[in-house]
Amino acid sequence: MFESIFLGILQGLTEFLPISSSAHQRIAGEFFSNAQDPGARFTAITQIGTELAVLIFFRNDIKRIIAAWFNQNIRRKTLSDAHMLEARMGWLIIIGSFPIVILGYFGKDIITNNLRSLWLIASVMIIFGLILGWADHYGKKIRNLEDLNLRHGLMYGIAQSLALMPGVSRSGATIAMGRLLGYTREAALRYSFLLALPAVFGSGLYELKGALEDKASVQLFSLSQTLVATSIAFLVGYAVIAWLLKFVQTKSFMPFIVYRVVLGCVLLVLLALGVINA
Repeated sequence: MFESIFLGILQGLTEFLPISSSAHQRIAGEFFSNAQDPGARFTAITQIGTELAVLIFFRNDIKRIIAAWFNQNIRRKTLSDAHMLEARMGWLIIIGSFPIVILGYFGKDIITNNLRSLWLIASVMIIFGLILGWADHYGKKIRNLEDLNLRHGLMYGIAQSLALMPGVSRSGATIAMGRLLGYTREAALRYSFLLALPAVFGSGLYELKGALEDKASVQLFSLSQTLVATSIAFLVGYAVIAWLLKFVQTKSFMPFIVYRVVLGCVLLVLLALGVINA
C-alpha cells in the first residue's frame, strides 16, 4: 500500500509536466522491494485520476465545448461566432484523438511488452527532451487556441500518439508540436490537457474493465491499492494543473528539459553499471 500511495503521488506530479509519468512509474518500480515494473495496466488506470482532475479543472470549458458541438451537430442550431469556435474545438479534439486510439488499439501488445525497457526509456527521455527544448526555444508565439484548424489538430494528435512509448511524455510531445506550429506555451498546454481526455479515459477505463474481470491481472498491485493510487493522483494532479498554467505564463520549459536529460543520463549509467535491470 505504501508503494501504491507513492506511485499515486508520482503520477499526479508527473502526468502534466513534460517529463513522462509512465517512465517515472516504470523507473520507480525498479527501486521497490521486489524491483518489479508496476505494469502498463496500473499506469493506465491511475491516469484516470489525473484526467478527472482535468475534467473538473476545465469543467466550464468542457461544458461549453460539448454544448456547442451538440447544438451544432445534433440540434442543428445556428451558432454565434464564439460558439462556432467551441463547436470546432469539439471536432478537433475528436479528430486529434484518432491517431492514438488507432495505434493504441492495434499496437497494444507491443506497447505493453516491448516498449518498457529502461534502455529505451532513458534514451527517449534524452532525445525527446532535446526536441522539446529546441521547439520551445525556436517556436514562434503567434497563435492561440482560436487559430487551431484541422491540419494542426491532426498534427497534435499524431504527436500525442508518440506518448504510447514510455519516456516520450504525452504533454511533452503535444507541447513540442504546438510550439513548432507557432502556438503560445499556454495555448499548447491547454489544448494538450483537453486533447488527452478521450484517449486517456478510454485507455484507463478499458484497463479497469480488464482488472475487474480478472483482478489478478492488475499485476503488482491489488485492485484496491490501484484505486487508492488513482485517488491520490487526482488530488495531486489538480494542484499541478493550477501551478503549471501559471508557471508557463512567465517561464519556459527549460527546467523540465534539463531534468529529462539528466535523468536519462543517470539511468544509462546505472544500467551500464548493472545497478538496475533494464
